[in-house]
Amino acid sequence: MGKRRRCYSGIGGQAVLEGIMMKNNTRYSVAVRKPNGEIDVEIGEYAGILGNSKITKVPFIRGIFSFADSLRLGTRCLNHSASFYEEEGAEETKADRVLDGVFKDKAESVLMALTTIVAVLFAVGLFMVLPYFISDYLKRFVRNDSLLAIIEGVIRILIFVLYVLLISLMKDIRRVYMYHGAEHKCINCIEKGRELTVENVMRSSKQHRRCGTSFLLFVMLVSVVLFFFIRVDNMALKVGLRILLIPVIAGIAYEIIRLAGRSDNWLVRAISAPGLWLQGLTTKEPDEGMVEVAIKAVEAVFDWKTYLRENFGYEDSQEQERRDLEIEEEDEPSFIGSDEIE
Repeated sequence: MGKRRRCYSGIGGQAVLEGIMMKNNTRYSVAVRKPNGEIDVEIGEYAGILGNSKITKVPFIRGIFSFADSLRLGTRCLNHSASFYEEEGAEETKADRVLDGVFKDKAESVLMALTTIVAVLFAVGLFMVLPYFISDYLKRFVRNDSLLAIIEGVIRILIFVLYVLLISLMKDIRRVYMYHGAEHKCINCIEKGRELTVENVMRSSKQHRRCGTSFLLFVMLVSVVLFFFIRVDNMALKVGLRILLIPVIAGIAYEIIRLAGRSDNWLVRAISAPGLWLQGLTTKEPDEGMVEVAIKAVEAVFDWKTYLRENFGYEDSQEQERRDLEIEEEDEPSFIGSDEIE
């Protein structure tokens, strides 16, 4: 039997605290395993920062908005999942009271925005600015500018990999990575044309080419190339360029990851390999309970049975059983007239 083909589904997701977020077009769902063992599923609509604006369809620009939308929706879903695990009787802090007093009903949205901004600033400082200052320090030992640009890129990638490795050692993050694996397994199961069952999902791969981990690695690799060719002498301009070019880098990385999700030629497999390797750190094998949560998230926003019928000629077990019964009846003598049951 030949290798089973893959068919792009268009769904994507994210692991949250004890759960999974899945998004299909503008609809998204968040399935969370609550402390009592039940699975809570919330369904919502998210059209994006600019909605259906044509600018969000322009190549190399759409990636910027897609990345921003992912951060915004991801933070919202993460906060929703965390709400099930908030400590009862926790005292309201002074900061909470100030936010409630100033922003009233919008306090939670403002806090979410501030959290996202702080996270982005931290990431920019750690992965973009810090590697530059380290390579700048090395100028006293390395005189070649081209070599320094390569060293800066290598440092950036090493910091990123080390950061991923260190946080993977945290117990809570490890469980998030297990849910991350469950998310990938569900999407791989569907895109390989298999029925979405716990057994089939558990047999599927926990690595996927459209993963955010791969996207971030492509961001690092693209930055190496851009900063190798774009050079200025002023230190302030160098730091400024590393910040200002982030949207450009994100746009290019998005197009690469988008291509990887829709093609299966040897070149795409080759450029996807480093990201798939890094996913060995950010995805872990889930248990069946986690897979059940992931399936709930998928089924809330995606009709996988119709998808499999249209793309793989799939018939679900009940429909197949009915057809088998009809075939058996057609093989028997008919006593109800000349018309056969269709």
